[in-house]
Amino acid sequence: MSTADRATTTGVRTAVPHIADSHDLIRVHGARENNLKDVSIEIPKRRLTVFTGVSGSGKSSLVFDTIAAESQRLINETYSAFVQGFMPTPARPEVDVLDGLTTVITVDQQRMGADPRSTVGTATDANAMLRILFSRLGEPHIGPPGAYSFNVASVQASGGFRVDRGADRTRTEKVTFSRTGGMCTRCEGRGTVSDIDLTQLYDDSKSIAEGAFTIPGWKSDNVWTVGVYAQSGFLDPHKPIRGFTKKEMQDFLYREPTKVKVNGVNLTYEGLIPKIQKSFLSKDKEAMQPHIRAFVERAVTFTTCPDCDGTRLTEAARSSRIGGISIADACAMEIRDLAGWVRDLDEPSVAPLLTALRQTLDSFVEIGLGYLALNRSSGSLSGGEAQRVKMIRHLGSSLTDVTYVFDEPTVGLHPHDIQRMNDLLLRLRDKGNTVLVVEHKPETIVIADHVVDLGPGAGAAGGTVCFEGTVEDLRAAGTITGRHLDDRAALKETVRKPTGTLAIRGATANNLRDVDVDIPLGVLTVVTGVAGSGKSSLVHGSIPADEGVVSVDQTPIRGSRRSNPATYTGLLDPIRKAFAKANGVKPALFSANSEGACPTCNGAGVIYTDLAMMAGVATTCEECEGKRFQASVLEYRLGGRDISEVLAMPVTEAAEFFADGEARTPAAHRILGRLADVGLGYLTLGQPLTTLSGGERQRLKLATHMGDKGGVYVLDEPTTGLHLADVEQLLGLLDRLVDSGKTVIVIEHHQAVMAHADWIIDLGPGAGHDGGRIVFEGTPADLVADRSTLTGEHLAAYVGA
Repeated sequence: MSTADRATTTGVRTAVPHIADSHDLIRVHGARENNLKDVSIEIPKRRLTVFTGVSGSGKSSLVFDTIAAESQRLINETYSAFVQGFMPTPARPEVDVLDGLTTVITVDQQRMGADPRSTVGTATDANAMLRILFSRLGEPHIGPPGAYSFNVASVQASGGFRVDRGADRTRTEKVTFSRTGGMCTRCEGRGTVSDIDLTQLYDDSKSIAEGAFTIPGWKSDNVWTVGVYAQSGFLDPHKPIRGFTKKEMQDFLYREPTKVKVNGVNLTYEGLIPKIQKSFLSKDKEAMQPHIRAFVERAVTFTTCPDCDGTRLTEAARSSRIGGISIADACAMEIRDLAGWVRDLDEPSVAPLLTALRQTLDSFVEIGLGYLALNRSSGSLSGGEAQRVKMIRHLGSSLTDVTYVFDEPTVGLHPHDIQRMNDLLLRLRDKGNTVLVVEHKPETIVIADHVVDLGPGAGAAGGTVCFEGTVEDLRAAGTITGRHLDDRAALKETVRKPTGTLAIRGATANNLRDVDVDIPLGVLTVVTGVAGSGKSSLVHGSIPADEGVVSVDQTPIRGSRRSNPATYTGLLDPIRKAFAKANGVKPALFSANSEGACPTCNGAGVIYTDLAMMAGVATTCEECEGKRFQASVLEYRLGGRDISEVLAMPVTEAAEFFADGEARTPAAHRILGRLADVGLGYLTLGQPLTTLSGGERQRLKLATHMGDKGGVYVLDEPTTGLHLADVEQLLGLLDRLVDSGKTVIVIEHHQAVMAHADWIIDLGPGAGHDGGRIVFEGTPADLVADRSTLTGEHLAAYVGA
């Protein structure tokens, strides 16, 4: 018997590969999504591939909008047409060939829902398992799992219904229904109750006729707001509000909706409190205009619910205990402590449940989130924390040959924690999965099996593959990423002297331990520490609001496909006015969302055709050819350009255009200068916000706030989404802000920013209850020399000290 025959007989794999093993590549040919320029690449399966390149170079367009989007679309097509009718219908990406795809699981940085009833526990399976555990073992027993849920209200109902059994055979049956829920009735499961500060709504020394209202938009000549109160007949409009009788005050503040006639028009009169609640408090605060949001923050205060003490649960749910611990106590524990408590439970009747709960809680600890509590609001998590919470359900998965797609998984991680994240990525790969990572941090790039570098620039200057290969080959490739991969910022030889101090005394927000600290004014201060050490609690939760603080945090920019950098920054207003003045017409004509919009596409530039369960089709509007404006509007010109041509300009070109000559518009030029300062010179003014990356959106927000008049700027991880080469430009921007007389406070983990600081405040030593203390204050040089903290050790290694 030959060797080959013997190998076949014994079942040993021969040297001849099976045809099924030839499908070991994901092939992309002719990708043109967003700014991609006919990209063709081959990505190895069951390997860790890192996609890098400057912000806006096309990484997300290739990985998320092409590979992940097409995989999801193909999976959706495996369902019946009936099921597809209930599912989102993504369009096929702009690509010629996508071959070798596997099921994609996307773990992105999208913030988790900010619903007040959504917590870390409800966003994972942990709360559901805890509720079942308490419904089985809790003493006294109060009911099924829903009795321990703050999202389930108690319901009782009874009534009769008629049963028709044919001619003359009907009878009435009485039924009763009850459901025991755990929702606190006072706060409705939110844990807080809102209180409206009436002094922010009106000046009670004035009458309504004298303009007592201080609510934005409530002007004396507005019949829909002030006019209803002035002419309702319930109130004396000429009497100061503080002089109202008890009945007038009741009608003024709380009256139920009542039909009244004002100037011959039927309108609805409603008390001021419910009207404000419907007009402002029922809307998403982040979607409001800045001045409206500022009003809401002034007028509304949230206090802990006195009935449930912030636990969101009924007294009955809190009275049921296991070993002296209620479900409210369990959810308030740090997860690493809760994992220990669950591990000590030994009850054979719920053994499978305890095993699953232990695995979930241990996954939190393993991924570096053991400092969180299950009752933590999911909307308060940072982008990096939210992404790691989403990873929890995948860590113990038995699935293999899956493609995992990560969007900067190291965001929000201290250098000490990045190694742990790298180990998790490698573990997913070693189980036989394909791992695709969009990343800028060199610590993660260097562990890649394969690197794809996109560029060479951003926006229209990007969208091509500059390099494919190993990390060692990348270093020698000469691309922007290759040249900067081993860059290390040096410690500054001299640091600025503070002009004063911003005192924080007795800070106790979240895990802070009665912290006293003086933040120097007039310098660049970096607040650092491991994730969960209390940095955001100290800066965002403890700095007095009256210090003229301009805060640029990580909350996402909300905007539809009609929103663009020109509308978001307020740039479009001076541009419209300049066009209107030059042509002697109304400014509204130069808005694609107003009078100047193309009537066929309503200013969208494209026509959307809904095809039910199939992907909708977007076609360029034939009337305006995608320019969004009426033909008559495009005849008006400023400096030889029409409004659509101006909106198609990149920021750098537009800055030159509005700098001098006929088109000189100082207000527009100032805003464009700020956009260029934050490294967004390549964006076009009319580019939809929905196409911007996370890093681009944060820098757009920073550019908008740079025009604010505050003296203290607080930036929350501004290096998020920034390429190594862009960090240097960011440091230059921070220097310009400080040199102009501003105080800049940066919450940051990036060692280049730490090395460039004038002063460092390091919190720790650990996370959660192991943090909340100041472990170092001083210059970066002192921190490196001291090496007494984790940050000091990593910074010393970074600068080569």
